[in-house]
Amino acid sequence: MKTDIILAGVGGQGILSIAASIGMAALKINLHLKQAEVHGMSQRGGDVQSHLRISDKEIASDLIPKGKADIIISVEPMESLRYLPYLSPTGWIVTNTKPFINIPNYPELENVMNEIKKQKNYIMIDADSIANELGSARSSNMVMLGAASPFLNISFETLEQGIRDIFGRKGEEVVNVNLAALKAGRDFAEKNR
Repeated sequence: MKTDIILAGVGGQGILSIAASIGMAALKINLHLKQAEVHGMSQRGGDVQSHLRISDKEIASDLIPKGKADIIISVEPMESLRYLPYLSPTGWIVTNTKPFINIPNYPELENVMNEIKKQKNYIMIDADSIANELGSARSSNMVMLGAASPFLNISFETLEQGIRDIFGRKGEEVVNVNLAALKAGRDFAEKNR
């Protein structure tokens, strides 16, 4: 079993929390894990990406070769397109539909979405709206993780425990809102894949 994940987005959108939650869950079930450091200009709202590799066997490299990613989890739709060359022919794109327009020549959103729809496997979710409905705009990254959860080869319960471990020091309320966001994302993916 192996799962190669590209995490993509814009600085400040919670990519590190997604990676930490997946990583904690993977370690709980004794999987091997490698993560490339996050690249990009996160402190300026620039693009950010990270490679996360999980396997039941030793992992030699922390970088995912082009054409081999099982999942692209993108918290910003245009960023999912940037990493398409890494996606395997059977891989999944799980992307937020809400753009983070941080450049003057951001492409038409409809064009971005049409490119995503050309892929064999994709989930497009308005994670921002779902997080807002739950009362916590900051949990949209956990909505994204929930939407990607059916494709991670880690049980949903183990992901929940990973979130408890990562956010536990912030208090029960933060844990519960992140768990609710995870479940909402999972429910959406199950209905829309």
